[in-house]
This record gives sequence, C-alpha cells and structure tokens, in this order.
Amino acid sequence: MKLNERSLAFYATCDSPADNAGFLYKRGERHTAYHRRWFVLKGNMLFYFEERESREPVGVIVLEGCTVELCDSAEEFAFAIRFSGTKSRTYVLAAESQAAMESWVKSLSRASFDYMRLVVRELEKQLEEMRWGLAGGHPGCRHTPGCWKPQPSGPEQLPERLPALPTIPPKENGCAVWNNVPAADQLPDAGGCDGDANPRPLPLLPRRRASSGELGSTGAAAAESSSTFCRLHERYGREVARLRQDWLDRQRDHRP
Repeated sequence: MKLNERSLAFYATCDSPADNAGFLYKRGERHTAYHRRWFVLKGNMLFYFEERESREPVGVIVLEGCTVELCDSAEEFAFAIRFSGTKSRTYVLAAESQAAMESWVKSLSRASFDYMRLVVRELEKQLEEMRWGLAGGHPGCRHTPGCWKPQPSGPEQLPERLPALPTIPPKENGCAVWNNVPAADQLPDAGGCDGDANPRPLPLLPRRRASSGELGSTGAAAAESSSTFCRLHERYGREVARLRQDWLDRQRDHRP
C-alpha cells in the first residue's frame, strides 16, 4: 500500500484531536535496543516521532489486521503489535507505567476499522431488539419485514379504536398549532398569532367513535353530547374572558 508522505505528515501534526499520545519505548527492527519515541494515535494510524516537538514523523504503523497483546521482554510494561502473515513485522513497545501500558493496549485494540465494524453491528442489533421490545414483537419473526406489529387472525380480535392523545404542538412562525385532530375538526383561525390576542390556542377534544352497542341509544348520546358541549362552551368562555382581561390589563399598564 502506497501512502503520500506529505499528507501523512500533515495529518500527523495537524490540530485534529488524537486518540492517544505519549512517550513509548520502541525496540529496533535489527537491533534489540529500545529507543524513546513520541507516539500519536489518530484513527487507525500510529505515528511516532523522535521528539515531542518534531515537525515530521519518523514512521507510521497502520493498525489493520493486527492484534495487540502483552509480551515478555527485557523492558517492563512491554506489549507487541503483531500482524498476520509470515513476513509481517512485529512491533514491540514498552510503556513507562502499568496505567500507561493498559491505556495504550486498550486504545490500540480499538483503533482498527474491523473493531468499529463489530461495534456498529452490535449497536444495530441492540437497537433492533429495543424496537422489538417497544413494538411488542416476537423474537421468532425478528428478521421478517412484515411482522413489526401483531396481525389479528379475525375480525373479533380487532381492538376498539381509542381516541388520540394530545401531543406536543408544533410551532409555525413562533405560535403553537394543534394538529392532533383531523383538519375538518379544527377551529378556524380567528385571531392570528400576534401573541397578546391569542397566546394559547386551545386544543379540540378528539371525536370518539361509537361502538356497535351504542348505536341503538342515539337519543341518550345526543343529550350527553349537548351537555358536554355546554360544559366545554362554559369552560372555554371563562378561559377567553380571563385572557382578554389579562390583555386589557397589560395594555392599560403600558399606556403613558
């Protein structure tokens, strides 16, 4: 794999945050002597410099297809980066403390794209299980696209349609708009949304569909509907009167 040296040097020394950085002792490839180098981990690339203030890295290790493990060495707190293949090189590094070694082994083990792919797959699996738990699905049909919701086997198992609950109203031009009921049931816009005239539009109660057992009692339902309308009219009338009085009081206070 060919790498552009200028791009690597710029990426190694740019202001992008590093996943880990610090001094490590690196064993030479031909000689077994250890040299103190400044290491910077960015993504799946491990750069090492002669000094912390160096402007260009001495080398880079691409952490793909490798394993990070502890190893026996003359230096204390040593670990190795091993690549698969007979002619692949093994990098032996040593930290200055036990905490530094554990930190480097953990960060290097999580630097490859293979590890990130496994993490993403595990998160997708957990998200799917959470969706199934919220939807009340069955584990047996988890991978079936058409069984997100339980299907009734007959008309007698159809649940009664419940009225919709009021939701958080969206906003248009800074004013709340209640849209949890059909458009035909909404009140016409009487005062606009200038703040003082109608600061809180009131929601409409959703209509309740009558079941088959209630179809015969039409007269009682009409009387109950009339009584409910009277109570709503009285309640909203008091609310409108209170809001109008508050608006008049504010107008009176602002007068010079």
